[in-house]
Amino acid sequence: MGYSHHSECCCCHHGHHEGHREHHEHNHGTKRQLLLIVAAAILLVVAVLIEKNCHLSTWQLLLVYLVPYLLVGHETLKDAAVGVAHGEAFNEHLLMAIATIGALYIGFLPGVETQFPEAVFVMLFFQVGELFEGYAEGKSRESIAHLMDIRPEVVHVVVEPLEAANEHGHVETEDLSPEYVGVGTIIVIRPGEKVPLDGIVKEGSTALNTVALTGESMPRELTIGDEVISGCVNLSGVIKVVTTKSYGESTASKIINLVEHASEHKSQSETFIRRFARVYTPMVVIAALLLAVLPPVVLSLCGQLTFSECFATWFYRALMFLVVSCPCALVLSVPLTFFGGIGGASRRGILVKGANYMDVLSKVGTVVFDKTGTLTRGMFAVEAVHPEMCDENHLLHLAAHVEHYSTHPIAAALRDAFPDEATDGCEVADVEEVIGQGVRARVSGDIVCVGNTRMMESVGAKWHECTHIGTIIHVAINGEYAGHIVINDQIKADSGRAVSMLRDLGVEKTVMLTGDRKEVGEHVARELGIDTCYAELLPADKVECVERLMADIGTIDSGVRGKSGLAFVGDGINDAPVLARADVGIAMGGLGSDAAIEAADVVIMDDQPSKIPAAISIARRTIGIARQNIWFAIGVKIAVLILATFGYATMWIAVFADVGVTVLAVLNAIRALKVK
Repeated sequence: MGYSHHSECCCCHHGHHEGHREHHEHNHGTKRQLLLIVAAAILLVVAVLIEKNCHLSTWQLLLVYLVPYLLVGHETLKDAAVGVAHGEAFNEHLLMAIATIGALYIGFLPGVETQFPEAVFVMLFFQVGELFEGYAEGKSRESIAHLMDIRPEVVHVVVEPLEAANEHGHVETEDLSPEYVGVGTIIVIRPGEKVPLDGIVKEGSTALNTVALTGESMPRELTIGDEVISGCVNLSGVIKVVTTKSYGESTASKIINLVEHASEHKSQSETFIRRFARVYTPMVVIAALLLAVLPPVVLSLCGQLTFSECFATWFYRALMFLVVSCPCALVLSVPLTFFGGIGGASRRGILVKGANYMDVLSKVGTVVFDKTGTLTRGMFAVEAVHPEMCDENHLLHLAAHVEHYSTHPIAAALRDAFPDEATDGCEVADVEEVIGQGVRARVSGDIVCVGNTRMMESVGAKWHECTHIGTIIHVAINGEYAGHIVINDQIKADSGRAVSMLRDLGVEKTVMLTGDRKEVGEHVARELGIDTCYAELLPADKVECVERLMADIGTIDSGVRGKSGLAFVGDGINDAPVLARADVGIAMGGLGSDAAIEAADVVIMDDQPSKIPAAISIARRTIGIARQNIWFAIGVKIAVLILATFGYATMWIAVFADVGVTVLAVLNAIRALKVK
């Protein structure tokens, strides 16, 4: 076909085997953690039975309880020690270690019952919370799988001069790996093969399929002298190409490198509970130390008691303070809340790959869209028919007949617009495709030409300009201009509603990035009410645009008040670098490429743009429930801590402040599963 439509192409890739290895390790770690929790729970029951039925000393009981405690808690103790060694002591692991070790030590104070079961219970609850969080976490966002097929393993290199071609036009070639092909080498690319290296067409003409790479459905026509970019698929003719770049410098390799390194610049949003623990842990530890030391010092200075006489009492209260302040309710209910929110979103066809992405989603203030396949269907259809010497139906009828045997997307759109062309009795003969112009055929005795302006000029037909945005297909009958047909990508039915809903949610800015022509991109942006449009972009340009937008608004983890996150929504392989770079990447999973789905943090399974505001709403509700649990747990704990400070709280009250609040917080967290 000869319909002109500008498009660029490229590809991206990540280690296929590396992705499988990480997936296997993730599953193995989860199973191991579950087995440890189950084994520790069983051993805890056994330890309690031994304590009730056997008369053991405190040291002997400690050894019995240390078995399940160390089995389930050794990783937490290790992480706490590593944090201290690396100067990052104030995390949830250190608080869990101090609180549980304190609970174990309480049993050795005179006149105090042992709290060994409490210590193991607390560590068990913590590990269950970690398990929930592990399930909710997505597989590695950076693992771009299944893309080996996009980059060919061999290149057909011409080993004899082109003049040495035999009588059938064939030349002798040698298959080499792309890494070993130098600049200036002549290579052969056959129909159905992928372009291995950038170059210039030396002989032949063809059309390149770029839909999987750029997201643009219109094939790109090539002839002698045109540039060809690695990663595209050759559709029709055999072409001979002179390479202009080596394998490492080719477009495909640059995009691969771009994807692999984009995530290095992406701010890693900390998990909700970890950010909380960084503030909560030092406060609790310092308060416990002051409670253990300050009152005995004050009382001894006042002459009422000696330091040693009152230290044991206040040290016990400080340890109880640590037990009460143990964030068990938080470290279990908060991950469970996120797990419920992720589960509720998945029932709506929204897959969120991790709890931290829920946190980022709730703060999104700028949404950047790809156009083709995201806001539009990515499939062409007839939008308007402008006849000159016949009616609309007859013009479509002739065009559909001429394009009957073509596999071009434009031909499919014309046939879909006139589905009865195969049964109307017209005779079609002498079908001829004119490279770079269109198709000519004899339909019931008339010579009908369907193509671009160059074809009209070649047959002497006086064509007319069209003000419609889209691809214009001109038709001539026996050299006379018969009219034109406008073909365009169709906007998805709910794209406009999605943009409107985002505004209702308080999203401050919407942007569209596209590799399509400027007039097409701006037309779609106006139709949908999108604030800004950037067109004719390559993948590297899209990354640059997103980085510029992120610099303007700041990042979520920048610590600047009022700054919000940026979400990018895309579906093509060319979108993978941007998805990896944005604060949160959202991929269309129904028809989207494997690269986009693997690189994204959130996947919309049915390709409906209206699911994007739904995902933000679900994230905000989930964060709201998590905050309810935090304030409830802290409120109860503060009340009990005040009682414990003045000696009015028993260990049973401390247990309720820990375990009881945990149960209530978990029940509240379950609400996150219900999505309206």
